[in-house]
Amino acid sequence: MSARLSRGAHSVAGQVFALQAMIVVLLITAAALALVFQARYDSQRDARNRSLAAAEAFAHAPGLPEALLSPDPTAALQPLAEAARRASGLDFIAVMDLRGVRYTDSRPELIGKRASDVSRAVAGESFTQVFKGQPSDAVRAVVPVRNADGDVIGLVATGIEVENVTHAVEGQLPLLVGATATGLLLGTAGSALVSRRLLRQTRGLGAAEMTRMNEHHEAVLHAVREGVLIIGNDQRLILANDEARRLLDLPQDAEERAVGDLGLDPRTTELLASGRVVTDHVHLAGDRLLAVNVRPTMAYAGRPAGRVVTLRDSTELASVSGRAEVARSRLQLLYDAGVRIGTTLDVARTAEELSEVAVPRFADFVTVELLEPVLRGDEPSGTGVYTEMRRAAITGIRTDSPLQPVGDLIRFEVPTAPMAAALDAGHAVLAADLNAAMGWRAQDSQGTRVALEYGLHSLISVPLQARGVVLGMANFWRADTPEPFDGEDLSFAEELGARAAVSIDNARRFTREHAMAVTLQRSLLPRVLPDQSAVEVAYRYLPATAGVGGDWFDVIQLPGARVALVVGDVVGHGVHAAATMGRLRTAVHNFSTLDLPPDELLGHLDELINRIDQDEAGGWRADGAPNGDGNAHANGDGHGSGAVGEDPEPGAAAGRTSAVTGATCLYAVYDPVSGRCRMASAGHPGPALIRPDGRVEFPELPAGIPLGVGGMPFEAVDFEVPEGSRLVLFTDGLVEDRDRDFDAGLRLLADTLSRPGRSPDQAASDVLDAMLFPVPSDDIALLIADTRRLEADRIAEWEVPGEPSAVSRVRNAGSAQLVEWGLEHLAFPVELILSELVTNAIRYGSAPVRVRLLRDRSLICEVSDGSSTSPHLRYAATTDEGGRGLFLVAQYAERWGTRYTDRGKVIWAQLPLTGGAEPQPPAPLDLDALEDMAW
Repeated sequence: MSARLSRGAHSVAGQVFALQAMIVVLLITAAALALVFQARYDSQRDARNRSLAAAEAFAHAPGLPEALLSPDPTAALQPLAEAARRASGLDFIAVMDLRGVRYTDSRPELIGKRASDVSRAVAGESFTQVFKGQPSDAVRAVVPVRNADGDVIGLVATGIEVENVTHAVEGQLPLLVGATATGLLLGTAGSALVSRRLLRQTRGLGAAEMTRMNEHHEAVLHAVREGVLIIGNDQRLILANDEARRLLDLPQDAEERAVGDLGLDPRTTELLASGRVVTDHVHLAGDRLLAVNVRPTMAYAGRPAGRVVTLRDSTELASVSGRAEVARSRLQLLYDAGVRIGTTLDVARTAEELSEVAVPRFADFVTVELLEPVLRGDEPSGTGVYTEMRRAAITGIRTDSPLQPVGDLIRFEVPTAPMAAALDAGHAVLAADLNAAMGWRAQDSQGTRVALEYGLHSLISVPLQARGVVLGMANFWRADTPEPFDGEDLSFAEELGARAAVSIDNARRFTREHAMAVTLQRSLLPRVLPDQSAVEVAYRYLPATAGVGGDWFDVIQLPGARVALVVGDVVGHGVHAAATMGRLRTAVHNFSTLDLPPDELLGHLDELINRIDQDEAGGWRADGAPNGDGNAHANGDGHGSGAVGEDPEPGAAAGRTSAVTGATCLYAVYDPVSGRCRMASAGHPGPALIRPDGRVEFPELPAGIPLGVGGMPFEAVDFEVPEGSRLVLFTDGLVEDRDRDFDAGLRLLADTLSRPGRSPDQAASDVLDAMLFPVPSDDIALLIADTRRLEADRIAEWEVPGEPSAVSRVRNAGSAQLVEWGLEHLAFPVELILSELVTNAIRYGSAPVRVRLLRDRSLICEVSDGSSTSPHLRYAATTDEGGRGLFLVAQYAERWGTRYTDRGKVIWAQLPLTGGAEPQPPAPLDLDALEDMAW
């Protein structure tokens, strides 16, 4: 505490307090003395005035002259004088003659005695004075008394003793002392407050310390390598340090002068006088590049705010910053190249992306040439001299460049030309001055002359190489940019070309794989649809831009004039998806020959896929390595551990297997005789049904699981299709994409299909026009089928009683119907087939037994019964009595088979309408005897 007090006493604030306290004491003491003297003076003046006023009033009192001339003036005037004295508060009133002898007095013993020094009054002058003498010291006034003629006939003296005047002043002393003490207290308190505030602001520093601080401030202010200016609100320079004077070349008397009078250039004057706030503003002042900061100062003590300006010389820093900015822009350009090049996996577009990313940030013009095999997606030759390439892209800051357009063949025939030299050396080659590049000029003297006149003056040629194989050439040209390419540009161009080459090689490989997948896909899709009468069909298939998928469709002719419509989708893209699609399509064809219902067919297909997946998962690859995790681990970006863009060795994927799980399928069977359609879905979108009146419906199908998942049965729906209706089957790639959800796609499809008066082929084209995405991300398969009905006069049906004698009646009725249809040449084989099938149905089947003949593109004979017993073809021995019935049916029919219904089975046989070649029996057969032959 004592240390703090000692420090405070020696601080500037303590010294100011002591000085102020001393001044306050002196001022208040002087003021108190002045008040005392002033009080004494005022008391005496008041006594004079009161005495004079009383004397004048008594001297002019009526009857006074007569009383003076009376025989006994004392008796007449003494009472009056005493009364007046008491009334006026004076100490005495004396009436005297011209000699100064008293007629009256407050003290009777003085009556008759002479007063001194009254000559002035005798002369007619009224006066006041401080009288000292006998009988007492007093402040008195002496006034002459005049008669009516104005002659002085007497004197009146009044006064207050000096002792009484002093008592009056002493009565005011307590007030003076209190006021003095109060003033002293207030002055001391004010000094203490001022010192306290000063103590806070000076932080208890003493004079020497503050002097030293000011010296340090001045030293720092003028030693820093940053100019400092303080400008007032009146645009006058208040302070400038040495660095500011140096940077702006200010005169010695710059301070207190207006900014406009400092002789600065107009731009600098405007910046300093504008008052706007700036941060690191780069400003050119003379030949110096300054970084300027301007900040306002706060208003203080009623003075308006000014501003502080700092200046930093960044002339040398600008050069370093410029190089850093170039490096940063190059890194940004490389990053943009990695993002923008190779987005489409199209070779030509990738070359365009390389040219677009480098213009105008690196070059004024960029041309890209590729080898012909690369453009086709083929593997380029790893050896040889490249003398010509095809221009794949050109981009420039202007469109009127003298360079050859896209598609031209570019030749490199002069070995010393930059392009040929780069290809030969295997790295980038710089031609900083094309005027001096004689090899380039010799390659095409006319064309190079035009290019030089156009302004092309510098070139970097970069061979595009991936995996050590040349793919093409990138040329970077400068025309409007005055600076030629240098060594740093050469390194950057080579890095940019290396990155682009990987993308081009990836696009080439994708192009090759895409072409292979498209070829495989199209080879596996139906090339020619079967000739049938149930539906009129149009179809479209479009592979995805990003890669061929596993979408497929099919139209399969079934017995009984029926037709199966199929669409499916395999998840994924590429050759594997196409191969999987082919396997599924083959399996569907195989199962359709069994004439299974749609739900059962999907069930068998699902079981087959599960078995295939299990066999392949536990088997061995074709190259002898076990399946599972025997392959090399993949990096996080999906590539193997090899270099980016490397193509695996040929045949490395020969044994690679993948599950089929993820395929969807919609299988529909349409019967033109009954007009009914039965379908089932394995996770596939349902079809669209366009009724004859144009209404579009999407029949609800039970939600089935995709193929290969297993464990759940499939469910079929059966509905009637009105005559003249249209069925539309499609894959999800038609209706949905990244920018459109499935429901919105269905609404758009319904609007497109509702337009009347179009054939299936026209409708298919209109659907693609309306629904197709600019860059489809998935395959599209579309199948449009106009349904037809088989005319009633082409159908013949009979109910067969359960007795053997009915066989001959049915046989005769069938022959008659053939005659009516003009098919008499088929009577014998038809009678034979009907005899065999009806006899067996009666003998081994169960009621009801029906026979139906259908005249379509072929003649179809159908015999149905309520039994599910499956007949089978066998070869009877020579000693067997039966067993030759189905053998004969197979011999005479073009095709025959069995299909099962919900309540039995149908055995059918199909014969060509043309009659065709048919086996001739060695001898006429007894058809009635055949009825007794067993299966």
